[in-house]
Amino acid sequence: MTLAPWPDEPSISDLIDEVKQSARRLVTTAAGLTDADIRGASMLPRWARGHVLVHVARSADAYSWLLRSARGSTQLGSRPTTAPPSGATAPALEVTSDLRVSLEDFAAAMSEMPADAWRHTVTALAGWPHPAWFTLRRCLREVEAHHVDLCCDYQMRDWPTSYVAWALDDTLVTMKARGFPLGSAEAIDLGRTWTVTPGGPAVVAAGHELLGWLAGRSAAPSVSSAAELPVPPPWPQPPAWSIRIT
Repeated sequence: MTLAPWPDEPSISDLIDEVKQSARRLVTTAAGLTDADIRGASMLPRWARGHVLVHVARSADAYSWLLRSARGSTQLGSRPTTAPPSGATAPALEVTSDLRVSLEDFAAAMSEMPADAWRHTVTALAGWPHPAWFTLRRCLREVEAHHVDLCCDYQMRDWPTSYVAWALDDTLVTMKARGFPLGSAEAIDLGRTWTVTPGGPAVVAAGHELLGWLAGRSAAPSVSSAAELPVPPPWPQPPAWSIRIT
């Protein structure tokens, strides 16, 4: 078993801008929720919107901790956890303020990173290693996916194209490494096709529809070469380059 090499480092400044814009959109949505909205159902089973927002806040705390670890901070404190959150019955103002503070703290942690620290290795809570810059990708995915989970006005078609393209790359490369029985996936709006497992069924759809299906947020796209597509595994998975593949 071997580890694949890590991918090339992306434009950190561009990625930071994407994270900040994504966070701003989520906080704006949260600020428009009432106390009753906070207690209302989200897309996630047994989670109210308050659960989702508190979970994103705690995840942002964990990502801030990782960045400060990467730059060698001596005042880390205990590592934050993203265990199933409380907060479903808290007032909307309290939940939104908590979210805003955590995302602002992550923005501060990003700005404090020396250029060479982005390449330092950190470890996800699940145990898999990655370069510190990949924390930005993880935060972007967390915010974008859970923004949709709120079942408010933000929908999968609102996902930024750059996010959809990266998330499909990340997901489908891992699925290929693990032998997921899908032949190919074509994102017609992106002009991209991914070969996964030769001989499996093919699926064609807009990029956000493919990602929504692979992420367990929507039904399988209707345009496929099979009557029934395979059921995607739990999402997200660690990227193929950070785990041992047999």
